[in-house]
Amino acid sequence: MENLANQLVDKSIEAFVMGLEIYNKPTIKYRVEGFSFFICNAWELMLKAELLNQGKSIYFKDKPDRTISLEKATKLIYPDKNTRIRLNLEKIIELRNISTHFITEDYEVKYAPLFQACVINFTNELIRFHNKDITEHIPQNFLTIHANYEPLSNEEIKLKYPSEVAQKFIQQANEIDVLNKEYNSEKFAINIAQKLYITKDRKKADFSVKIDRNSENHVAIVKELKDPSDIHKYSYNNIITAVNERLKKKNIQLKYKSGFNTYVLSLFIEFYNIKSDSKYAYRHCIGNQTSYTYSQQLVEFIVSQIKKDPNNFVESLKKAKK
Repeated sequence: MENLANQLVDKSIEAFVMGLEIYNKPTIKYRVEGFSFFICNAWELMLKAELLNQGKSIYFKDKPDRTISLEKATKLIYPDKNTRIRLNLEKIIELRNISTHFITEDYEVKYAPLFQACVINFTNELIRFHNKDITEHIPQNFLTIHANYEPLSNEEIKLKYPSEVAQKFIQQANEIDVLNKEYNSEKFAINIAQKLYITKDRKKADFSVKIDRNSENHVAIVKELKDPSDIHKYSYNNIITAVNERLKKKNIQLKYKSGFNTYVLSLFIEFYNIKSDSKYAYRHCIGNQTSYTYSQQLVEFIVSQIKKDPNNFVESLKKAKK
């Protein structure tokens, strides 16, 4: 199997380079989708080569002419579902799977941090698994993602696309924002940002500005209207992820064998009538379909309630329902 594994690695490297070339070429508009296809192909070939090196089969038992999917290979190599490399790859696999149904270039700014992390993860795992240095095939500076950082606002998305598509865009972007914040790992997303700071020390300044107290042009800070989609960014599953991440960071053990899951969250939402409280929940209506998204305040509220009595939290909700 060694020869086959080597062939898979060589093809993996080629797919990886093609993905980068497509993404970093400014004339290609299909680069988000194209990159997701090729980077997934690169990972699939690389992980299957590692499975072969471990002496494991990459074929279906009942169909020896078919190999397992990338999703299956990812779970075999990274059995811990909380591994940040796995979480990053699963989000990009999800993007690849929906790229044939939704136009995604408008939300490139949201996916770029995930892509950059994915590129670095691939290069590191290629060395770890197969002792191959990607810089022997492509210059180091080409490993940097050159993204278009001019995203549309939620209102612009709603004007540009039908309501169903616009809602899907907004939910995807919100989910990435939420997970990026909760995981807080460069193996999941590498953020690129420019920040300005005012300093009185000229030596620390990149450029200087002037404040004129005698100016007749007065300015004031105003409160902007908030889009509910910006405030209520958490999906039902993201609430579960966020609560579990925060409990882990606070070293709080919820005394319930299945942990904080969909069942416990449903009990909590019902007991506190969360869906009727605009502070915690927002109701989306598209045609005959209704769905809810939730705020960060709900995450904080749940964690605060668990913290009070982690041993009896779930039992109390069960008794209240009865």
